[in-house]
Order: sequence, then structure tokens, then C-alpha cells
Amino acid sequence: MDLLQYAFFRHALIGSLFTCIACGIVGSYIVARRLVFISGGITHASFGGLGLGFYLGINPILSALVFSVASAFGVEWLSKKQGVREDSAIAAFWALGMALGILCIFLTPGYTPNISAYLFGNILTITQTDIAFVGIFAVALSIAFICFFEPILYTAFDREFAQTKGIKVALIEYLMMLAIAVAIVSSIRLIGVMLLMSLLTIPQMTANLFTSRFKNLIFYSIFFGMAGCIAGLFLSYFLNVPSGAAIIFVQVLLFLICKGVLFFMITLHTRQ
Repeated sequence: MDLLQYAFFRHALIGSLFTCIACGIVGSYIVARRLVFISGGITHASFGGLGLGFYLGINPILSALVFSVASAFGVEWLSKKQGVREDSAIAAFWALGMALGILCIFLTPGYTPNISAYLFGNILTITQTDIAFVGIFAVALSIAFICFFEPILYTAFDREFAQTKGIKVALIEYLMMLAIAVAIVSSIRLIGVMLLMSLLTIPQMTANLFTSRFKNLIFYSIFFGMAGCIAGLFLSYFLNVPSGAAIIFVQVLLFLICKGVLFFMITLHTRQ
């Protein structure tokens, strides 16, 4: 509890809780729609925005947000309107983002920017502005899911059925791609680009061990995400390691423990 007297740790803790709400909601949609590869593509494409921000001397998170949203819409547009295979479009933006990021960082005048905090996460870099941004986004996303839960649910599980119900499927898909991009960028300082895709999938994997209902999957994902983030932040502080790596390590460990316990209980029940 003594750690809570430090402002940076309080910021990291509050920021991680809001991040888990956003990633729990968005990640459940990603898993339901099987968009894990898309989330990975947008995550790595955001690196191009980071590099561009360093090169232009602007806020790298802001430029990463613009680049990520453009990449998300680009993938959706190419795959739905231009007949390009979705995996090919994702790979193209993935490669473009990484290449552009490396070039811009290399060409940035002066000292080479320290990008390790953006690649692997660092609890020391989380500011009140970051908390406000992810907090507003988490609240807005929660309200949107409460108000439009059924249309989002139908779109996630059966696109054709949703169209027969008169739901504007294309609009929902673009808005969800926007939400995925914003959730990714809002989590960069905490988790880092290289590991961010894991926060959108591993808590959902753990939650899926206990439920298959979409609504419950969201709540369980948020719970397991928060548990992993809190434990990971403490581990990061005491071992002096990047927060992103510590959080994902705990998330994977939590999944393995839950999987092992369930396997043991099922085996024991079967033998009885």
C-alpha cells in the first residue's frame, strides 16, 4: 500500500483500470469476430504514426492515433470495397507502419528518440492526460455498448442476419474498427506496441474458459484484465522491468492457472 503514495504508480493503476475496461469490451468483439489478426495489424501499423510524430516534432500518441484510425479504415475499405483479401490488406498496412516508423525515427534530427517505452510500455510515462483520454474513451465505449448492444451482438456473430434485421452493419463495422484503433493507441504507454495485441486476446481467452455468452465474456474479460494489470504493475515495480512485459506475463500465467485448475476439476469429476 505504500506504493500508492507515489503519483506515477497511482496514475499507472488508474490508467490500467480504464484500459482494461476499454480493451475488455473491444477485445471481446475482436475475439467474437475473429479479428485478432486485424488488431495485430493496426497495433504494429501504429508504430508508423509514432515515428512520424517524432520526425514532425508533434505528440507521437496523437500521430499514432491518426495513423491507426487511417489504417483500420484502410483495411476495411480495401477488403470490403476493392476486393482485396483481408489478410493481404492487413499485412500491407502492418509492413507499411513498421517501415515508416523505422525510417522516420532514423531520419529524426538530433538524438535518436527513446522508443523502448512505446515498444514495451513503461508505467513512468503515464500522465494525467493519458488517464483522462483513456477514461473518457472507456466511459463512451461502455455507454455505446449499453445502448447498442443487440446490433453490435448481431453484427459480431451473424453479419447476414443483422442485415436482414435492417441493422446498418457497415456503419457498425467502421465504428468498431475506430474503437479498436483508439483502444490500441490509448494502451501504448502501458503495454507497448509489441505486446498490445495480447491484452486484447488473453483476458478473453481466460474468460472464455468460464463462459460463452457475449455479455458475460465482456465482464469476465474486464475482471481478468484488471487482475493481471494490477499484479503486473506491482511485479514491474519490484523487479524494475517494463510494465507491458510484466502485465502480459501475469495474464498468460493467470490463463494457465485457470486452465490447469479447470482441467484438474474435470478430470477429478470424470474419475468419480
